[in-house]
Amino acid sequence: MRGIVKRFPGVIANAGVTFDASAGEVHALLGENGAGKSTLMRQLYGLYQPDEGEILIDGRPHVFRSPADAIRAGIGMIHQHFMLVPTLTVAENVALGLRSSREPLLDLDKVSARIRALAQAYGLKVDPNATIWQLAVGEQQRVEIVKALYRGASLIILDEPTAVLTPQEVDDLFVTLRRMAAEGHALIFISHKLHEVMSISDRVTVLRDGRVVGAHHTRSVTGSQLAQMMVGRELKPLAAAARESRAGDVRLKVESLRAQGDRGTEMLRGVGLEVRAGEIVGVAGVSGNGQRELAECLVGLRRPTTGRVYLDDRDITEASAQARMAAGQAYIPEERMRDGVIRDFTVQENLFLRDHAARDYTRGIFMNFGAMRVRARDLITRFNVKTPRLDTPVKNLSGGNIQKLILARELSRQPKVLIASQPTRGVDIGATEYIHRRLLEQRDAGTAILLVSEDLEEIQALSDRIAVMYEGQIVGIADRGQATPQELGLLMAGITRTSV
Repeated sequence: MRGIVKRFPGVIANAGVTFDASAGEVHALLGENGAGKSTLMRQLYGLYQPDEGEILIDGRPHVFRSPADAIRAGIGMIHQHFMLVPTLTVAENVALGLRSSREPLLDLDKVSARIRALAQAYGLKVDPNATIWQLAVGEQQRVEIVKALYRGASLIILDEPTAVLTPQEVDDLFVTLRRMAAEGHALIFISHKLHEVMSISDRVTVLRDGRVVGAHHTRSVTGSQLAQMMVGRELKPLAAAARESRAGDVRLKVESLRAQGDRGTEMLRGVGLEVRAGEIVGVAGVSGNGQRELAECLVGLRRPTTGRVYLDDRDITEASAQARMAAGQAYIPEERMRDGVIRDFTVQENLFLRDHAARDYTRGIFMNFGAMRVRARDLITRFNVKTPRLDTPVKNLSGGNIQKLILARELSRQPKVLIASQPTRGVDIGATEYIHRRLLEQRDAGTAILLVSEDLEEIQALSDRIAVMYEGQIVGIADRGQATPQELGLLMAGITRTSV
């Protein structure tokens, strides 16, 4: 890609970017949200067309008017925001757009058989007959991986491909990627996890503000140098959870919780745990093992079949989400665009989704917009939300700033209990640093925090205690530092012989 320029109204997303990926290598692409990575890759995949510059494949200029053009040229892409039809099955989504799908009789059995073979070969747990809307975010990402592999692409763009894998599965995937590179594939690896980039990539290109700020052989740079290139400043190391235990009384208690998933199968099978004031309990596990259902049961979005949930000794099992909020519970949802904000509402409107009827922001039957503006300005300043205006639609913000907005709304209520589900998924390294610091500050202020994350490094860095979920059960609980990533990874895979 030579001299790529892409403009949107009021924004230059790519400002003369030159980038190349060679056969037989893994080339990592780094940058914060809004740096231009996705825009650049969308042009390579035919979703956008560059305003200036050219794309060459095997030395020949190509113009990609659609993803179909890119696929025919041997390019596959695993998107950060999935390109799947929610009402179709996995097999139907994989077949969608292929020439065979336009024939009168599509043999979905053959498609399903091929999917199962690929899933087994790459260690990806995928059910070809599952409907997309019933799958967790991590499971949908696996479908995207299988979809690209199914098409036999020789150049594959992988956007955060390890987010739902155990450490052992990441190792297996890296073995596969290295084998693919050795066989002549070109792989573009996008990841926020610097240790993964250092481990798997041969070269790395860093984007910031739509421009290339560094392109190096990976072995010639350090992780801290890459991080500094990404954000334009030196990052402070995470003040990890290491401290004397200050945990207080039990704030959140779960007893023998059982619940069904969207497909009617039992996803929680007798879950029990406690979270105390002033501690973070991390819930680790591969996507699809009940973490989402647990979080939804705790915040009132899913009704358990049996079991009890207590907040400060008050039984809230049957309480509504509104009643739980009033009792002192806050929630950072896994899918921020679906459950955390209303896309077409403004920044200010989203900040007051919970409090728009509060006495401080009303005048009789009318809203007090002046008081709301004052409060909104204070929150976006305190929580470092970067937005042009208070009336900017939330859909125009980066993922990291949307997550900061959700934090501002939830944490400003000084909750007793916080359920944080995948709080840094898909956000850049600078926003991740900020969110981690806020969670630790909230813990030190006395909040009981249940942290659900598929990022094992995040779980180990932030948690005072770690609970591992597998097939709807907690198969092990360890104090922070008492279990290695390998031991936790075995538990996440359902292997319980190793004691933690």
